Amino acid sequence: MISVRNVRKNFGNLEVLKGVNLEVKDGEVVVIIGPSGSGKSTLLRTINRLEEPTSGEIYIDDVCITDRNVDINRIRQHVGMVFQSFNLFPHLTALQNVALAPVVVQHRPPAEVQELAMAQLSRVGLAHKANAYPQQLSGGQQQRVAIARALAMEPRFMLFDEPTSALDPEMIGEVLAVMKSLARDGMTMVVVSHEMGFSREVADRVVFLEYGQILEEGTPEQLFDHPRHPRTQEFLSKVL
Repeated sequence: MISVRNVRKNFGNLEVLKGVNLEVKDGEVVVIIGPSGSGKSTLLRTINRLEEPTSGEIYIDDVCITDRNVDINRIRQHVGMVFQSFNLFPHLTALQNVALAPVVVQHRPPAEVQELAMAQLSRVGLAHKANAYPQQLSGGQQQRVAIARALAMEPRFMLFDEPTSALDPEMIGEVLAVMKSLARDGMTMVVVSHEMGFSREVADRVVFLEYGQILEEGTPEQLFDHPRHPRTQEFLSKVL
């Protein structure tokens, strides 16, 4: 479904990604871990071309999205992304936030979208908050609305960029529970996360990124219990 081929990304003289190769299969959950500044978020953003790769190619469903002739906005309609910050419109209710994109971008009938939006709010356990505004919601609830908003576009896969990093510890669990539910439902997911317990439980594959390179990848059991690369061993000794 997703193929990242020898992708490099420079910010001026700083090379953040150094020839990354990554394959994600349909229905697979891939969790990317590593220290801060290793290029994890940049890699995730290049998959959606929110960051333009300096070189290399990215394919989604056999379409080369790094081709300048590709309509990237059309491709993005099938890619759900959840960021660290919630980015909800403060003047819209939870229901309105979730319903906005399908109406404006996909030009779907508002009545149909209202039903869809309520279904997605129910999916994340927030149907009872449909008419609440973001400032009336906790951080965990706002992030779950953001997930529902991404799901309302009925994406082929989901990208999560450290979705719990801005939350208080007691709110992290409710967001991770929604993500676990999505994984059980077969949603293809690429997740940048510092939540090692979540990674061990949900991931089909864990990727360790450091210095803009994938140093090691494998099943959670392989990577967490039997890491091979010395840098992976050092990192995990500090976070587990």
